Amino acid sequence: MKGFLMNLVCITIVFVCGANENTTISNIIKPNTNPEYWQQHVDYSMEIDMDVDSYQYTGKQTLVYTNNSPDVLNRVYYHLYFNAFQPGSEMDVRSRTIADPSTKIGDRISKLKPDEIGYIKVNSLEQNGTPIQHETVGTVLEVVLNKPIQPGEKVTFNMAFEAQVPIQIRRSGRNNKEGVALSMAQWYPKLAEYDDEGWHADPYIAREFHGVWGDFDVKLLIDADYVVGGTGYLQGAPKTKGSKKEYHFKAPKVHDFTWAADPDFIHDTFKVPNGPMLHFYYKRTMDRKYLESWKKLQPDTAKLMAFFSENIGQYPYDQYSVIQGGDGGMEYAMCTFITGERNYGSLRSVTSHEMAHTWFQFLLASNEAKHEWMDEGFTSYISTLATNALKKNTNKNPFKSAYRRYISLANSGHEQPLTTHADRYAYNQVYGTAAYSKGSVFLSQLGYVIGEENLKKTIKKYFDDFSFKHPKPMDIVRTAERITDLELDWYLIDFGQTTNTIDYGVKSVDGNKIVLERIGLMPMPIDLTVTYDDGSTEEFYIPLQMMRGEKPTDATIVSDWAWAMPTYALSTRKNVKTVEIDSSKLMADVKRENNIYSLAN
Repeated sequence: MKGFLMNLVCITIVFVCGANENTTISNIIKPNTNPEYWQQHVDYSMEIDMDVDSYQYTGKQTLVYTNNSPDVLNRVYYHLYFNAFQPGSEMDVRSRTIADPSTKIGDRISKLKPDEIGYIKVNSLEQNGTPIQHETVGTVLEVVLNKPIQPGEKVTFNMAFEAQVPIQIRRSGRNNKEGVALSMAQWYPKLAEYDDEGWHADPYIAREFHGVWGDFDVKLLIDADYVVGGTGYLQGAPKTKGSKKEYHFKAPKVHDFTWAADPDFIHDTFKVPNGPMLHFYYKRTMDRKYLESWKKLQPDTAKLMAFFSENIGQYPYDQYSVIQGGDGGMEYAMCTFITGERNYGSLRSVTSHEMAHTWFQFLLASNEAKHEWMDEGFTSYISTLATNALKKNTNKNPFKSAYRRYISLANSGHEQPLTTHADRYAYNQVYGTAAYSKGSVFLSQLGYVIGEENLKKTIKKYFDDFSFKHPKPMDIVRTAERITDLELDWYLIDFGQTTNTIDYGVKSVDGNKIVLERIGLMPMPIDLTVTYDDGSTEEFYIPLQMMRGEKPTDATIVSDWAWAMPTYALSTRKNVKTVEIDSSKLMADVKRENNIYSLAN
């Protein structure tokens, strides 16, 4: 393991909000074509009073919850994420006991003083005007209902709470390393998601999030000299109330709400042609070189927005914001937090990645805790293409580093399947490689399996069918099947649910007779390049029998290879000089040394 960890290229991903009036997105949300599909709905109204000196705030929350499930609900749960930033919390203990702790966390939580910790304390909670029993258990509020919520019923919960913003450690907090005063993510009591798999009231230990789709109406009272950017549209100019100003935001059709504030924020805007207004919040106190980078970033961010809208689906909101804050980079509704003191290449790359998350997780709202590779991996895939397009890089395989990292992990003996819960990886670096690299390879290799044009169609159809929903792994596979009329469940099973590896080799060449062998357990169709003695070349395509068809190809299509058959024989027209399996290197073969045979050797 040590060798793998030392050689594995570290993955650093870095992570914002905005202001406008109102938008209409109902014309973009497609009607549900699956009568059996349902998802819960929640509407939040919150009034927040922030004390920037004590970093404490009070809140009133009215939450209208619609039970669209066929089930009777006897309990509900809220996430209280800030409670993770206390000595002895699960996040603290896990960070101090895992073999390779996050450098961002380490033992920092254990050393927090009472005025530095984070907390959310629920002072009162009512169901339809009647107090209800509740208990705080770590980062989860457990609520026993007075009256069960029936299918189709709406229930109103009224809550009063108080909270303290922790020292910036992970994603949210106060006074981050670049001096941003308030990075407010996961800051309010957030109702847990309930779906066809039941409740998802996961404790906040290390990873990602899952939320209920709904509408937010948030009023924030904060000192008048603070500049605020947040999820949603600002409803007119902030109102002065004594020494404070009240910001009023509305955010339709989102599953989270985030904001940041600092008295030294510069607020720039940049209009995407035929697209949304971009907002940029960054500290005027940075060195000149960083300020220049933030100016340079703005037209490139517009290009990135156009790329994602063209290659995935149209961005449905009227604004998007890039905000300096957090501890690296993290995506949120209509915005991202990113650290800002970077060289320009890093600043553009992190913006590309976090903006891409708007599609892969915020619009295609998969459960990040259970299917982390669907958001991190798919985002890595599309943001790599976007960054390459900006650089005008014509590399035929821009995903080489993702393949290298995945193959290193697969050969290390420490890989865990992509079905592993995000908090249950034995090593942080194994999680990172699985979620980001193998998840990216899942899509790029799917292009190898079904053809690049079919992959492009699949991604757009996936967005069209599942945006504003909660897609699962089989949804991307079934979408690809509908596009291609191929059978592809085997691909998800082997690559997404096991640690089976791909390993094909050239076993022998005798004149014009080639024998290939399958060494690994995972099946694949085979692209084969043959060079003859006379110097001419021919491409062959060996279909995988269980696919029940072939991808579009100009290659010579030969007979199917059934998975259980360990070898495959092919006779060519002329004597063979060299043979190469998968010259594109888009198949994640874990031992490429046996992919090439040369008579000269």
